[in-house]
Amino acid sequence: MPLLHDRGERIKANDKHLVYHFVLISLLVVFLVVLLPFHWRALQSVNWQAVQLLHTPYFWSSILTALFVCGLISWLYYHYRIDSIKQLEHRQKLARMILENHWYEAEETQSEGFFKDLPSKKTKQRIRHFPKIYYRMKDGLIHIHVEITLGKYQDQLLHLENKLETGLYCELVEKTLKDSYVEYVLLYDTIGNRIGIEDVVAQDGRVKLMESVYWEFDSLPHMLIAGGTGSGKSYFILTLIESLLHTNAKLYILDPKNADLADLGAVMNNVYYRKEDMLACINQFYEDMIDRSETMKQHPNYKTGENYAYLGLSANFLIFDEYVAMMDMLGRQRPDAKYFSDGIRDNFNFRVALGRMSEMGFGMMFGSDTQKQFFLKPIKGRGYVDTGKSVISEFYTPLVPKRYDFLGEIGKVIQKKQSEPVPHEVKGTGSDLL
Repeated sequence: MPLLHDRGERIKANDKHLVYHFVLISLLVVFLVVLLPFHWRALQSVNWQAVQLLHTPYFWSSILTALFVCGLISWLYYHYRIDSIKQLEHRQKLARMILENHWYEAEETQSEGFFKDLPSKKTKQRIRHFPKIYYRMKDGLIHIHVEITLGKYQDQLLHLENKLETGLYCELVEKTLKDSYVEYVLLYDTIGNRIGIEDVVAQDGRVKLMESVYWEFDSLPHMLIAGGTGSGKSYFILTLIESLLHTNAKLYILDPKNADLADLGAVMNNVYYRKEDMLACINQFYEDMIDRSETMKQHPNYKTGENYAYLGLSANFLIFDEYVAMMDMLGRQRPDAKYFSDGIRDNFNFRVALGRMSEMGFGMMFGSDTQKQFFLKPIKGRGYVDTGKSVISEFYTPLVPKRYDFLGEIGKVIQKKQSEPVPHEVKGTGSDLL
């Protein structure tokens, strides 16, 4: 079990009115602190039997001043400490969740009547056991620890993800079951964690896609991106390409529809859209992958189970746009839902689904047995992501400014790389991207 200070604040039964109590006590303290200096001397010498303080303009002006200060502090606190208020609201909701679902143990006790010498029929409920739930917010992530005691409410406490996501308006990014407790990690203010294209950086074997969301291609080399027309899929792929070009990775790009990605052929090599050229690229990519694997095994530092990154080699990416179009070009049957779920999808641990999709499409991407509640929001670039932890979270692609010139910016990166000396690299492949 984590240390006490790491778990955060424990949720108590009386937290059901936490926000109200906090506001009342805080403003009352501020009100008295402002009001008392106005009347301190008068209070020391006042004749309480003939007090006339309430009828003086000075008194009412002090009251108005104290109320104005309370209102000003409330406004400043709401605008600059909104996260603190949200944390109080979250703790209050957690307490009410436990109470309203009756996930606690209580006993009935007999209360005393007005006449203590007479027996009373009134009873009151006393909570004998309240589940140990701890709340902590750190770096935009909410950590909720729930103790598991093999009690009668264990099943409910083990499956809180849907309630937490909808109730706290957050996105589950990780669920970890450990000895005696389960930890839920949720991303707070998901859309606020969206980044711009200038913040998309590829380094140390991973690409930053959102605050706290990374594609770690060294360990999860395969990515699957799905999205309809206008979903932001093309801009997202172009953003990934531009970020990867800042590394020493080698990219091969296939675009069977001769669309946006095919335009990159004007500024970079290994861009194909014709059937014969794409098939030749795939065959060569496969042969290079086999050759590289054999070369790696002859390396003195080679270790079974490790990949190219362990030996300090660069990654090679096969970026394949419009897979269905390629199947049509080859005259093969389009992949149906069964083939997709049983074959292609399971090879891609990192999955991104963008734009408007149906419940069926959501199930095809992430599995029909997923417990994630599916919602549609009219925001371009919005979707869902599975970062390889089998946890589906809301996702927003990096923001791209209007009239952003991908072709020009990628061309600048290519020119800069060509002017720099390139170290010798073992031929082959290290990573795939769809």
